[in-house]
Amino acid sequence: MAKRAALQLTSQQKEELTRISQSRTESVATVRRAKILLKYAQGQRISRITQEMASTRPLVERCIDKALAFGPLPSLRDLPRSGHPTMITEEARAWILSLACRKPTDLGYANETWTYSLLLKHIQDHYEHLGHVSLAKLGKGRLHTILNKSNIKPHKISYYLERKDPEFDDKMATLLYVYKEVELINAADGDRTSVTVSYDEKPGIQALKNIAADLLPVPNQHPCLSRDYEYKRLGPVSLLAAIDLHTGEVTPLVRDRHRSKEFVEFLGILDDKYPKDWKIRMVLDNHSAHISKETQKYLKNNPDRFEFVFTPKHGSWLNLIEMFFSKIARSFLRHIRVQSKEDLVERIYKGIELINREPVIFRWRYKMDEIAVA
Repeated sequence: MAKRAALQLTSQQKEELTRISQSRTESVATVRRAKILLKYAQGQRISRITQEMASTRPLVERCIDKALAFGPLPSLRDLPRSGHPTMITEEARAWILSLACRKPTDLGYANETWTYSLLLKHIQDHYEHLGHVSLAKLGKGRLHTILNKSNIKPHKISYYLERKDPEFDDKMATLLYVYKEVELINAADGDRTSVTVSYDEKPGIQALKNIAADLLPVPNQHPCLSRDYEYKRLGPVSLLAAIDLHTGEVTPLVRDRHRSKEFVEFLGILDDKYPKDWKIRMVLDNHSAHISKETQKYLKNNPDRFEFVFTPKHGSWLNLIEMFFSKIARSFLRHIRVQSKEDLVERIYKGIELINREPVIFRWRYKMDEIAVA
């Protein structure tokens, strides 16, 4: 009998086999094969490897022969087998994929997306008269395999945002220039004659009242706050807020609504807050209240006081105030319960007052390195 060749391992192969042999997540068979190959590459005899691994000689020989034939790392996995010959024709598979790529509503169903059960039922109802007799015994498992091989998931929806603003890139570049300019002004730390604020509204903050009292935690008995599922809606409020991009201070205004009237009121608050000879530059979105007749009238009566920098349509994520709204939604607004709408308004003002005691200057990082300032 011819003597088996030695197994030569590169440093990368040896390192990978060592990692697999010590792994706690790989399968038992894979770990065992890796150990066998490492021992054989070290020059150990097959009989000794069989003894140390508490295995059988044919198993060890098959593992080594497969490594010599296909390579050490590929041999760790099971080789593909012939299996049972497929009985589904290519035409039938193509028909299944074409169905999965259509909406069920196009075929008279109420469903917006396919379920595997509905798709299988449609196939079973129509395969025969279309001549796809190979689908007579099609089951849900085989259907899933056919769709999965083509990476089709007809039961899922992934969302995208259509870019409807033809000037999106130009507006985004303008906004990033503003953020870069603010960054340079903050770094200079000199006297300022203007201020840049990021403004937006957070509508629909619900005033929710408990029906039953909260139960506080009890050591060794109840680890967390307990709350009854039922609650009463007292109505929503809107938070109008601007964050000073130089100091991090937040200017809030809480009202029942956020119309032009409330926006003009907020502009008046900013006008009273900053020196009269300063320019107030506001980063804000394209809400109708920001360009209404009432707003235009106020700006006309206060010329050269405000400058608006609008985010692109569907680009509110470019507005830094959104980071602040996310912060309060995850902090004092989370799980909030109040006795009245007035109580909610007071809690919002109190929460922002605490934040303003240790203000955070939000900075824009995305693509800032690509912005060149003359």
